[in-house]
Amino acid sequence: MRNLFLVFSTDLKESLRSRWFLVYTLLFGGIIALFFITGITESRIQGFSGLSRLLLIFIEICIGIIPIFILINTVRTIAGERDSNILEYMLSFPISLRDYFFGKFLGKLFSVTIPIFGALALALIWGAFKSVDIPWGVFLYYIGLIIAMNISFLGLSFFISSLVKTQEVALGIAFFIWLLLLALIDILLIGALIKSTANPDLVYSIALSNPLQVFRIGAIALFDPELAVIGPASYFILDEFGKEFLAIYCIAYPIVLGVIFSLFGYFIFKRKDLV
Repeated sequence: MRNLFLVFSTDLKESLRSRWFLVYTLLFGGIIALFFITGITESRIQGFSGLSRLLLIFIEICIGIIPIFILINTVRTIAGERDSNILEYMLSFPISLRDYFFGKFLGKLFSVTIPIFGALALALIWGAFKSVDIPWGVFLYYIGLIIAMNISFLGLSFFISSLVKTQEVALGIAFFIWLLLLALIDILLIGALIKSTANPDLVYSIALSNPLQVFRIGAIALFDPELAVIGPASYFILDEFGKEFLAIYCIAYPIVLGVIFSLFGYFIFKRKDLV
């Protein structure tokens, strides 16, 4: 456990000094600042105002930004250290493969989550300063969704990084998977329904296996419990899950998926030629 913490703290310190972390932090901090400057929290559109409206817009941005940032910046973790011979140097110390792998995983999890928490904390401070009502239930659930999505894509990222030998291949696979998951949100599934006679329930089930779609559904449910925005699919989702179980599923499923991918990645990492 001590070695795991040492790997975690070392990786976290290294990430905090990196350029991608600075860009990541400025990006989310800049988005929140832009929201305040443009007066989004002080306007009302379709019944949403204050921090509720800010969170609604911020969620839509997170769907596109967070997964690609996580994949691009963490998929090179193991493959990159293998290429640069850092992995061989690290494993020359009395550190187990398990401590190295999961220490790196936890370090990256904290480094990709801190900037988002900072941006949301800034939103809370501004809301308190402006005496805006803070939707604590929505806010805390949204934090849970963010953590769940981070774990999901970090697990996928570490799985890819353990599977391939070079950074270039890892980046190519990560970018392809991100594009595929984005396309599966709407474009490919709508096309499948139009062009085939597939059972709609099967198509909806496939859609709900996509962690990006699950995050989107969970985010929409915060502000639209009836899911009217997504059309007929809402009947299937609410009939099969119910509102309470849907809220649990949208957090639990991405976490379980990320843990499974990370465990598969660890077993591959442990059995492969490390250098």
